[in-house]
Amino acid sequence: MIDSLLLAFTDAFGRVQQALFEGVVQPLAFRLGLGNVVEDAFDATGWLLVGLLQIVVLLVVIGTLERWRPVEPVTDRRAVRTDVLYTLIHRLGLFRVGLFFAVDPLFDEAFGAARLAGLPTWQFDEWFAPWWPGVTDSAWFSFVAYLLVFDLVDYWIHRGQHQFRWWWGLHSLHHSQRQMTMWSDNRNHLLDDLIRDSVIVIVARLIGIPPGQFIAVVACTQLLESLSHANLRTGFGLVFERVFVSPRFHRLHHSIGLGHETAGQGTLGGHNFAVLFPVWDVLFRTGNFEDRYDPTGIRDQLPESGGREYGQGFWQQQWLGLKRAFGRS
Repeated sequence: MIDSLLLAFTDAFGRVQQALFEGVVQPLAFRLGLGNVVEDAFDATGWLLVGLLQIVVLLVVIGTLERWRPVEPVTDRRAVRTDVLYTLIHRLGLFRVGLFFAVDPLFDEAFGAARLAGLPTWQFDEWFAPWWPGVTDSAWFSFVAYLLVFDLVDYWIHRGQHQFRWWWGLHSLHHSQRQMTMWSDNRNHLLDDLIRDSVIVIVARLIGIPPGQFIAVVACTQLLESLSHANLRTGFGLVFERVFVSPRFHRLHHSIGLGHETAGQGTLGGHNFAVLFPVWDVLFRTGNFEDRYDPTGIRDQLPESGGREYGQGFWQQQWLGLKRAFGRS
């Protein structure tokens, strides 16, 4: 039943993607003299369509939930508008287009050289075949398996962002939002996103995830991350709070002090690093399941701790992030 629904959705999505590509994207590509990348433009159309669907869900579903039961009133509209800009850049594929031109050719060259050298890639689906015949034929099983793999990778990337001082200099931009909403997920330094996405792409190529499955995994992850960042006063209960990351669980990760310090002021680390599944925080003892809703931000933003400036607009935030990571603040 689930597999049938997934196949029906995939088929409908493919038809809409084809229509959007033939009616809008392909003519525009030729008009701009980009006929040599038409094949890649078709893939970009898929990302654009996914992003448009996500924004609809954000506005209609998660936005309604925020209005229904907010943690706090939204007073800093300017900060939220900047987060909306970050979301549009990422969800509508603009950042991914930049990756395509700047980074993908390097990956193509590196993996091509590896294949010529006889280095094999590990096909994730084939690993299950000997001891569970037929299971990889299920689209639903493959989707969940890939989701778990990438979530574990994301967990360790997130730990790294909080562990190394230069990387925290970049990632701290994400934590500097004092007014968390569903738009806050993509509030990241572009270099931080480049590092994270490069790791994800390398893992995707190593385990041989099909392009359609990869898009589905990324889209599902992004939507659930938007929910976990929402200004929404809710948890998932004693049991499900340990199965899926809730807005309450992730808000603790953004709490001043608790979310970015392991051993008090001046230290790095924190709690609740899981992106989708808190099982990683349970296994590696970084979870905090207290039922509380703290103010969000970073300790050194507070007036009594120095009142550090993280920037108001997009470009100022990007510049200050580089200074924190590699220069003087």
